[in-house]
Amino acid sequence: MKTYGGIDLHSNNNYIGILDEDDRKVLQKKLPNELSEVLKVLKPYKKKIEGIVVESTFNWYWLVDGLMGNGYKVHLANPSAIKQYEGLKHSDDARDAFHLAQLLKLSILPEGYIYPKEERPVRDLLRKRSQLVRQRTMNILSFKNLASRNLGKQIPGNEIKRLKEEEVEDLFQQEHLTIAGKANIATIRFLTERIKEIEKAVLKKAKLRVGYKNLLTAPGIGTILALTIMFETGDVARFPEAGNYVSYCRCVRSSRISNGKIKGEGNSKNGNKYLSWAYVEAANLSIRNYIYVRRYYQRKMAKTNNVVAIKAVAHKIARACYYMIKNREVFNPKRAFG
Repeated sequence: MKTYGGIDLHSNNNYIGILDEDDRKVLQKKLPNELSEVLKVLKPYKKKIEGIVVESTFNWYWLVDGLMGNGYKVHLANPSAIKQYEGLKHSDDARDAFHLAQLLKLSILPEGYIYPKEERPVRDLLRKRSQLVRQRTMNILSFKNLASRNLGKQIPGNEIKRLKEEEVEDLFQQEHLTIAGKANIATIRFLTERIKEIEKAVLKKAKLRVGYKNLLTAPGIGTILALTIMFETGDVARFPEAGNYVSYCRCVRSSRISNGKIKGEGNSKNGNKYLSWAYVEAANLSIRNYIYVRRYYQRKMAKTNNVVAIKAVAHKIARACYYMIKNREVFNPKRAFG
């Protein structure tokens, strides 16, 4: 008889539930997060298990990779798309595990994408780079505010990046302001070194694949951003339409409207925050360097505000990139921005 497994995964433990075709509970057990323990418990049922569902939590790599490496067919559940019956008065790990198994048995499981194991380290390194870039930007803005408040002058970001700690002493006369400024500059210089180190390691290991090389023709996208988009997008065929892709990139508005009235917002955080960051970064760069993008941005700005206008540009670039990747074509500014 066929069986179906579900694993409710937590930070330090997991709960395994196995159902048979008649919805009988064959196995239910709480285990520590150790692959050997999980495999030992599943071994007697291995030949009959049609598939095992693992909840897509922050720490699913070790479990999914381990199960797949030992011959199990693994499905990654998308938690944001799974909704249990709201009338339940009691829910626990066991019910969650069996619910995942039942969704698989009924073939109605909303699945997430299991990113290829061999490409994950480079993707995660690029994610670390984006984190460091945000931290550097935060320190640059902090130093800008410090200079603006106390000196009444605006210092460009690129000039701040070139500053050395000893040069801060010539800017501020007060000791405490000097210490604060030095802290910003030291952090900026340290982060810049780490960012360059990551970029060097990524460029040594990764190259743009066929279909992604044309991203370099899009406005605001250089080699590192193109690699970020490539690794975060993965197989573009998993997005049937451009709308699915730009939604995954968080480039569309999330809202619920009924009878012409706004009833709230949907899950605006659903999607890939790293792709969202990459396309917003490309939008900001393209506005500075491409006149046709700047004109589109200014038209949007006249009707809305800066944040919405930037997001509109990011939406345009993301949609264009989808077709560039899928159809292996270069960027066409007239098709994208009119």
